[in-house]
Amino acid sequence: MFNTWTSRVAQVALTTAIGLTACSADLSPPAAASRLGTDVDAGTLDPRLMRNTTAYRVNNLIYDGLVRLDADLSPVPGLAHSWENSDPTTWIFHLRDGVRFHDGTLLTAEDVVFTYRTILDPGLRSPFRPLLLPIRHVEAVDGRTVRLELSEPYAPLLSYLDAGIVSQAYVEGGGDPATEPMGTGPMRLLSWQRGSRITLEAFAEHWAGAPAVQRFEFVVVADNTARAQAFEAGDLDIIQSPLSPQDVRRLEADDRFHHTIVPGLAITYLNVNTRAPTLSDPALRLALGMLVDRETIVNEIYEGVDRVASSILLPSSWAYSPEIRQPHFDPDSARQMLAELGWADTDGDAVLDRDGQPLTIELSTHSEDPNRIQAAEFMQTGFRQHGIDARVAISDWPAFFASVQAGRHEIALLGWTQIVDPDRLMYGQFTTGGALNYGGYSNVAVDSLLTLGRSSMDEEARRGAYQAAAEILANELPFLVISYQDYQVFHRPEITLEADVRGMMRSAIGL
Repeated sequence: MFNTWTSRVAQVALTTAIGLTACSADLSPPAAASRLGTDVDAGTLDPRLMRNTTAYRVNNLIYDGLVRLDADLSPVPGLAHSWENSDPTTWIFHLRDGVRFHDGTLLTAEDVVFTYRTILDPGLRSPFRPLLLPIRHVEAVDGRTVRLELSEPYAPLLSYLDAGIVSQAYVEGGGDPATEPMGTGPMRLLSWQRGSRITLEAFAEHWAGAPAVQRFEFVVVADNTARAQAFEAGDLDIIQSPLSPQDVRRLEADDRFHHTIVPGLAITYLNVNTRAPTLSDPALRLALGMLVDRETIVNEIYEGVDRVASSILLPSSWAYSPEIRQPHFDPDSARQMLAELGWADTDGDAVLDRDGQPLTIELSTHSEDPNRIQAAEFMQTGFRQHGIDARVAISDWPAFFASVQAGRHEIALLGWTQIVDPDRLMYGQFTTGGALNYGGYSNVAVDSLLTLGRSSMDEEARRGAYQAAAEILANELPFLVISYQDYQVFHRPEITLEADVRGMMRSAIGL
C-alpha cells in the first residue's frame, strides 16, 4: 500500500512580549505580534522530554515532525513530503529537500534516526518511548530517506510521528535542547524567563516560507481568573483551556471577543496509587468511586463547561461505547461494600477502621487550578461524611506532578491531554510497568488487550480490545474519570484562529 499526501504550506504569525499590566483596555493588537496566556511554564523545550501542554504548544512552533496532525487529527506532511507502507511492518519516509535548522545547517535523515533512537533509549527516560516501542529499527537509507522497521503492525504510528526532530550535531556537540532548543520550525527561541514568559521570533528560512509576523509570546499566568482578567484588559491576545467556568461565562457574554468551543481530547480524572496498601484493593477503590459525586463536580463546580465522564474512552473516539460505565454516585451501596470489606466505626470517632487501622486517604492536586482545589475539598467532605478520614494536599504544579510521577501520591486529581488515539491514554498508563503507569496498576488481561489494541490494523478488532479493557478498568478503577474536557479558546477579533482540539497555535499564526 502506498500513501502520499500533498503538503500544506505554513504561513506563520509570531508575537511580541508585553508585560501583564492591567492598566489599558485598548484591544488593538500590537503590529506583527500576539500573546498567548498559559497556566504553567514549559518545564523543558526538548521535544523528546516534554510533558505538559505548554511545552507541547511551544515546541509545535519551534520544531517540525516527520508528519503533522491537522485540525481533524489526520496525519499530513511535515518534514516528510510523502511516505509509503510497503508491508505491515515497514514504513519509508521521504524528506523534503533544503530544510534547515535554526543554526542554518541542513536537516538529514541521520537527524531523524538520532531523534528516534534517543527517544527509544531507556536512559533518556522519554515519555514518548512507550508510544514508539514497536519501532525495532530505524535507519537512514540515504540523506533524504528514513526507514522504520516495526516489530509488529502498529495502528497509531502516524499519530505519534509529529514529535519534533532534533539536530544530532547540535546535541552531540553539547547543545542543550531543553533550555536552548534548535529545531526546523517556523519560530525559534528568542528568550525564556522561567516562570514568566517564553518569547519566540520568526525563522525566515523556514521551508514553508518566512513567517508573516515577527514574534509570539507565551505568557505564564498561573491563576485562571488572573489570566482571564489580563485578556480582558488587553494584555493578552489569546487564552484557552484550562479556564475557570465563571470566567468562561463572563467572557462569552462579551462581544469584544471571539469564542470557540469544541469537544476536546482531554480528561479530568483521579489517579489512584494502587501500590498504596489500602488502595491496592479494587473493591475498596470501587466503593470510593461510589462516593464521588461527579455530577455535582461537573455541573456545579465546573458550571457545566465540561461533560460528566462515563469511562476511560472519550465520546469523540471511534472506540467509545455508552454501555461501559464507571460506578455512579451511590453512597448506600458504598457504605454496604465498605462494611462487607470489614470497615466499621468500632471506637465511635466517626472514622471507619479495620484491624485497628483507620481508613485514611490523601487527595492531592495543584495550586494553579482553583476548580480542582474546590473539587478536591468537595470530595474530602463527601468522604468524611461516610467515615473516611480524607485529607487534601495542595502544592504547585512542578512539585505536585513530580510526586505523582514518583508514585508518592495516594489519589491525585489532574488531567490528561493530547489523547489522539485510545492507545495514547491507555497503553503507557495501564500496562504492567508502563512508563506512564504512575499508580502501579497491573492486570495481565488488560496488558494483553492493550497490546492487541495497538498491534491490530483492523479497526473493529481494536475497538473490541479497547472496550474490553475499558470495562475492566471501570470495575477496578485505577483511574476514576471525572469529566471529558471541552476545548475552549477566546481571542481578539483581529486574530484568525481555527480551533485545534490540542490547543496548538499554528492556525493563529497563519498556518
